[in-house]
Amino acid sequence: MTGAGWPRVARLALVQASIGGIVVLMTSTLNRVMVVELSLPAAIPGILVALQYALQLSRPYTGFGSDRSGRRTPWILGGMAILGAGATGAAAATMLMATHFALGLALNVLAFLAIGVGVSMTGTPFLALLAESVAPERRGGAAALTWLTMIVGFIVSTVVAGYLLDPFTLPRLVMVVGLVSGVAMVLTFLATLGVETRRVAPVVPTPIAAADFGASVRAILADEKTRKFSIFVFLSMLAFSAQDLILEPFAGRVFSMTPGETTRIAGTMNGGMLAGMVLAALFAQRFGSLRAWATGGCALSAVALLALAASPMMASTLALKGIVFALGTANGAFAIGAIGSMMALTADAGDGAVGTRMGVFGAAQGVASGLGGLFGAVASDVGRVAFGSVELGYGLVFVLEAALFAAAAMLAARSAAGAPVLRAQTVRSNGESLLEAVT
Repeated sequence: MTGAGWPRVARLALVQASIGGIVVLMTSTLNRVMVVELSLPAAIPGILVALQYALQLSRPYTGFGSDRSGRRTPWILGGMAILGAGATGAAAATMLMATHFALGLALNVLAFLAIGVGVSMTGTPFLALLAESVAPERRGGAAALTWLTMIVGFIVSTVVAGYLLDPFTLPRLVMVVGLVSGVAMVLTFLATLGVETRRVAPVVPTPIAAADFGASVRAILADEKTRKFSIFVFLSMLAFSAQDLILEPFAGRVFSMTPGETTRIAGTMNGGMLAGMVLAALFAQRFGSLRAWATGGCALSAVALLALAASPMMASTLALKGIVFALGTANGAFAIGAIGSMMALTADAGDGAVGTRMGVFGAAQGVASGLGGLFGAVASDVGRVAFGSVELGYGLVFVLEAALFAAAAMLAARSAAGAPVLRAQTVRSNGESLLEAVT
């Protein structure tokens, strides 16, 4: 399988797009319905999403299982089936919460646990399969293409669901989530069909992988550059994810948008992210460096969040859409800069611990993503009660997010002194590389 061309990589990327298409409905549309239509505290969907992230701590076990079995595809398909069933079950449980709250909440807990298992079971073996299916020099480009395809999945899912949800009813919500999950399952099957033409050889543990795990992590964190970058990842991802659960409720409560309209707002956000990622991937070589794009993306995200906090005073849905698109663009530029820098830091360490080092960064990202959603939801509730105003409650969260992004930008700028210049190489005419970190 090694040496697969870009058409096969693009086909495999549909798996990540399918995961994103389902998950975005859980973190945006479903939580908006709970908060606005069912008038529940934002902490409830926040806790449910946090459960989903907590279950993703099982990623090492699913990766290990697919290594031992020698086949990735059954894990990917099985995980997608669990993910789709969990998402559809979550929508049905949300409908049940309108009439039988306790039972609906209990079923939602089980559904979100299934979502977490499904994401882990699908995502980790998929990344392993992707790494095995491309030549080493193409893995950076494959990662960028996969990330961009995931954003496309976000956009398509939210836009299509947004139109199908109007006029809104809870049974229609279950139908739409079930439809998206079914399409995701079909796409995943087609994406992986025939990719594993022969049995994958079991992974041979490296010396560092065979060593004591705790000692390996402590040794990696003892490196100053790794430690500082891990803190940068944590701060920036905490800010990045804090808006996930409150953007749609904010648009619904403050700007009186319908569920379909707020779902399209999420699509606008993801459209901006796609634009920012493409800009960073294409122009980082000519203007600045990957580290500079990560720093600048964080700084511009902070500015956009302050504008979002002030948007109720504008009383304009057009202005809101523009601010959301700008925020998405800044987030996208930050994401590509951070990913490229992360790849270069792991590759340049030269200690044979690329996987473990990337795992440290991934752990920082995962913990921050789970805590960020819960933080945003709880802080919006606390702010609304403390200030006696919905607008000020959401504004508090946006200002705090801006502060986190600003702190991450300052940390990245300070740590850049004396660091190697990391540049993104644009697409070559022969299609050899989409994004490559070089020193």
